[in-house]
Amino acid sequence: MECFDAGVRLGVRILAFMTVASQLLGEEGERIAEAWLVQRGWRILDRRFRSGHRDLDLVAEREGVVAFVEVKARRGRRFGHPVEAVNWRKQRELTRSAGVWIARHGGAKQTFRFDVMGVLMDESGARIRHVENAFSAKGSG
Repeated sequence: MECFDAGVRLGVRILAFMTVASQLLGEEGERIAEAWLVQRGWRILDRRFRSGHRDLDLVAEREGVVAFVEVKARRGRRFGHPVEAVNWRKQRELTRSAGVWIARHGGAKQTFRFDVMGVLMDESGARIRHVENAFSAKGSG
């Protein structure tokens, strides 16, 4: 794994390394979550949809339901279960990004919801928790 070195004091280098490591972990978690969804009949409509500085990890569709899927990956439970990381601020950002996605790609006969997937990885593999309809967009706008 490559470490970004900004040529500054050690503490900053470690922080930069953790950022790269976190990004790689997040990407791995998204790949695992995507494969899990596809195996269960979901079709992936979009990956890492960007709206300003915000993004939607996965947009998936099955039987007329479009799920905006936030994926959280962790290596262990030191900071709690991954799904617990989607707080009200993150929900507000996801709601705003989903509004942009719907305006660009949404269809009249679709139902929309927000799902959260936690991917907990350790030596034995990955455990996935899929929380369907995890939160409502009401009042998040």
